[in-house]
Amino acid sequence: MMDLPPFPPLPPRAALLLDLDGTLIDIAPTPDQVSVPADLLASLHTLRPRLEDALAIVTGRPVEQVDRLLGTVPYAVAGEHGAVIRHSPRGALERPGLPPTPANWARRARQVASAYSGALFEPKSHGFVLHYRLCPDAGEALRQQLLAIVGADNQDFVIMPAHMAWEVTPRSVDKGRAVERLLARPPFAGRTPVYVGDDVSDENGIRAARLAGGVGLRVQEVFRDAAGVRAWLAHLAGGGTV
Repeated sequence: MMDLPPFPPLPPRAALLLDLDGTLIDIAPTPDQVSVPADLLASLHTLRPRLEDALAIVTGRPVEQVDRLLGTVPYAVAGEHGAVIRHSPRGALERPGLPPTPANWARRARQVASAYSGALFEPKSHGFVLHYRLCPDAGEALRQQLLAIVGADNQDFVIMPAHMAWEVTPRSVDKGRAVERLLARPPFAGRTPVYVGDDVSDENGIRAARLAGGVGLRVQEVFRDAAGVRAWLAHLAGGGTV
């Protein structure tokens, strides 16, 4: 087994902005089958006060799912790639003006998923996802059928690749914009962002962190996998430089 590279240090006055699936927790066959290791929660619980609350989850999952998985551990949560943001634990859900998803799209997408054994339709407040982890050979066929529903040049929505899934999401939403909005408010404002993510959807978050003078880390390049990220967080929580 290859050794992990040395753990990267955090810059002074860092703000941690972390993806969830594939970054903090292992990918599961379906989104509701994931498990959250207790040591991850312990590490984040320790790190948050050291970061003066500058700890956020930036994920494609809805905020409500993050709450069920992580409880009150993160200070802020950007859900659905930034379509919904809660800037503090007791804060209101902030929803930027987004185009409504046409009602018939979800109905048609459900019908598409039902035609493939193992395909899963997941609704979201500003779009939906078709998962094909349990029927990997159907990936391209599902994408083509989504293109027939959404259109290749839709001005308001885009079909975004994810972990063995296709997500229909507003074109104006991405994790980079979510990072920018988080950094505009305390406790993140004025701190050096460190974004960690593993998927195509994280590229904009990585770019935004770097443009803000911070660090963007790709899981596969720096940590290998989510277990490596958890080991890094445990190292930081155990006394590594924060």
